[in-house]
Amino acid sequence: MTSSEVPDRSRSAPRWGGREAFVGDDGPSRPRTRRVMRVVGPVMGIVWAVFLLQPWQAAWDAPHGIERTLSLIAIAGLAVSFAWVVLTRAGPHGSSLPDPRTGFVLAGQVVLVGVSTLAAGEEGLVGLVFVCVSAIFLMRDPRALLVAVFASVVIVVVPRIVPGWEPIDDLVISVVLASVAVYGFTQLVLRNRQLALAQDEVAVLAVERERERIARDMHDILGHSLTVISVKAELAGKLFDLDADRARAEIAEVQALARAALADVRGMVSATRAVTLAGELAGARQAFDSAGVDADVPGTVDQVPDDLRELFAWAVREGTTNVLRHAAASRVRVTMTGDTLIVDDDGYGPANTDVVPGNGLRGLTERARESRARVEVSASPLGGYRLLVTTQGAR
Repeated sequence: MTSSEVPDRSRSAPRWGGREAFVGDDGPSRPRTRRVMRVVGPVMGIVWAVFLLQPWQAAWDAPHGIERTLSLIAIAGLAVSFAWVVLTRAGPHGSSLPDPRTGFVLAGQVVLVGVSTLAAGEEGLVGLVFVCVSAIFLMRDPRALLVAVFASVVIVVVPRIVPGWEPIDDLVISVVLASVAVYGFTQLVLRNRQLALAQDEVAVLAVERERERIARDMHDILGHSLTVISVKAELAGKLFDLDADRARAEIAEVQALARAALADVRGMVSATRAVTLAGELAGARQAFDSAGVDADVPGTVDQVPDDLRELFAWAVREGTTNVLRHAAASRVRVTMTGDTLIVDDDGYGPANTDVVPGNGLRGLTERARESRARVEVSASPLGGYRLLVTTQGAR
């Protein structure tokens, strides 16, 4: 497949072979839903900031002074920083922040929480819940849960050592629940995103495989048919002055072959075309006779199991095409057993055993692999090429 054949992943896949690829098969609803969730999700996260009203109210009720002012500013700053984290890092398209910047943001939020306690007292520690949630969105890995552990220790210890503060151990429950819930949610979103990407990739691979199948079938179908048409047309040209009736008969066969090739192409596109071993053997015998090649072709296919007949049919087609197009052979022998098919010729054999496969041979190899068989091309005992397709040693 060339680079120009790589499917555009941003568009819905067209129909090929009677199938419709399923890239984007849910239409415009899926992108629209994603756009809505990009807005709704962060907005719902920002709503959490309403819980900062508790330390805000405590600071607001404190006596006027510099401590009150600093506490109110710190609480507002914490709300703004939390909103920034949610808007930029939450949701299915959010990503972690580099460690140095994450540390800077979290340290800044901890400082804001500390300043908020100047007037709000122990109520200012509520801000640690938002620090824990911010850590999860910024880090997106289990290390973020260590921030929750740190916050829980602070909530339990600090109120007990600061004069005038009351223990607020129940805030630990809020820290743990919020951290675990948000961490689980982010992991779920991440897994869903990975699943969606995997589904898109599977769809793209299905399209690519369908394109490869069509290219392979097109080569096999037209390559064989056009080769036989060329041989018969050349024969008709030679017989035109010698035997007009025979030439007309050959031309009629060329017309029939052209119509059959057109029907094959249409059937391939609609995925209704069938290749039969008996039909390919008969076609090979006719093509060899027209080309003046002495051919020994089996007359029955009973010994070949049903699951190998289609593969052997494609092998006969490929072998016939190669003999007529490349080998310049005068004798061909096709041998079949229950698990092996061999096409030998006496034409131009390989100079060595390192045969470079063409498109047809690569396509046949792919078909053989799907049938748990193997393909070999080597020198033939007749002096030319040998094409071997077998399941021996491949299953």
